[in-house]
Amino acid sequence: MTKPEEVWIPLVDEPIGTIVAQIQADHAEIGVLVDTPQRLLAFRTFAYIRVGLVLGELLLENDIEPYNGSETWIDLLLGNPEFKARVVAEVRAVAEQVARDVANDAPLGPDESARERFLEFARRQREQI
Repeated sequence: MTKPEEVWIPLVDEPIGTIVAQIQADHAEIGVLVDTPQRLLAFRTFAYIRVGLVLGELLLENDIEPYNGSETWIDLLLGNPEFKARVVAEVRAVAEQVARDVANDAPLGPDESARERFLEFARRQREQI
């Protein structure tokens, strides 16, 4: 079996991953909620998605200055304390939900029946070739 740190999939690079990591670093209570490899993986997956959605909504709902070479649209949005608070609240909500829903001993990956279904599917696909 592989170690938990060997199964990380790079889900997002910049800037959303950086934003989530910074919020997690700034708010110690989030780290306490996602203190196992299983929870951390689930947290990062859903936090990246939900932060992206919030930032997209903010971009559509608000006029921002055209890019002038200095600040990106994300920097401009997060420069607004109200918008930043909304993103932080979303990250905290993800951490709280993950802490409630993800068991400490939840396996990382598919269960045996899912593996069997996939193998059967792969066999059928191979036979068709």
